[in-house]
Amino acid sequence: MSNQQKASLLALLAVFFWSTMSSAFKLSLNHISFEYLLFWSGLFGFILLAIINGFSKHRISRHNTSLKDLLSSASMGLFNPFLYYLILFKAYELLEAQEAGTLNYTWPIALVLLSIILLKQKIKAMSLVAIGISFFGVLIISTRGQILDLNFSNPRGVGLAIGSSVFWALYWILNMKDKREETGKITLNILFGLLYLLIYLWIQGKGIVWPAKEAWLGIAYIGAFELSITFVIWLRALQLSSDTAKVSNLIFLSPFLALFWIHLAVGESIRMATIIGLAFIIAGIVWQQLLGAKKKA
Repeated sequence: MSNQQKASLLALLAVFFWSTMSSAFKLSLNHISFEYLLFWSGLFGFILLAIINGFSKHRISRHNTSLKDLLSSASMGLFNPFLYYLILFKAYELLEAQEAGTLNYTWPIALVLLSIILLKQKIKAMSLVAIGISFFGVLIISTRGQILDLNFSNPRGVGLAIGSSVFWALYWILNMKDKREETGKITLNILFGLLYLLIYLWIQGKGIVWPAKEAWLGIAYIGAFELSITFVIWLRALQLSSDTAKVSNLIFLSPFLALFWIHLAVGESIRMATIIGLAFIIAGIVWQQLLGAKKKA
């Protein structure tokens, strides 16, 4: 088996795990509140990543971690996992999984818009059209197809789902500028995110609550396959691939597979409006990427 074949298989494995996350979030939130789901799954993911990093030749230690590294992780950990997942999990509490999951997939569009503001990148008219196509998809999903009435299914939930994508995009911009080894960097990011969450719980007057036994399977699954192991699998796929685009484009399978799992595991009837809206979102993102590739060429 060639390295490219191995890369494709690993990428498909990562896509499979990520496609199950909307279902895992929704089912887990039946047994635990969104704050504690983030805390316990984040702690589980932190422990797993720390173990994985411990076997790496680039493992983190106090000897190779500078103050600059800590400050960088402190800023990234604020956006991910703290703000991103805190807001996203609350959105899943308020919305159906098919809505929260697909609306959250607007983060590549948020990344483009933030790059214009923060990185002073120029944008052409066709890119604006591509963004408009994606936002039309958002409108279809958030109104459940009733776009002329503009009757949003849950305005707060819709706002949180889209807002979470902004925090992920901000995290992505910071991450692109940080050249540290990935597993160690993410381990520290999660550690700071957990510290922020503890402060948040303290401000809310809440202590650490031991989860119900029904919640532990979801906690372990999300901690392992959303916050740690799948990330390592995806990185390995990118390293083995001769062309990262061949691997990266497989990620577009994830939201469509997610709808299948949502129907099978959560029991939601997938609306045609969700499928059509998701198609518009993906079309806009793909068009934006093609425009970016053409510009580089």
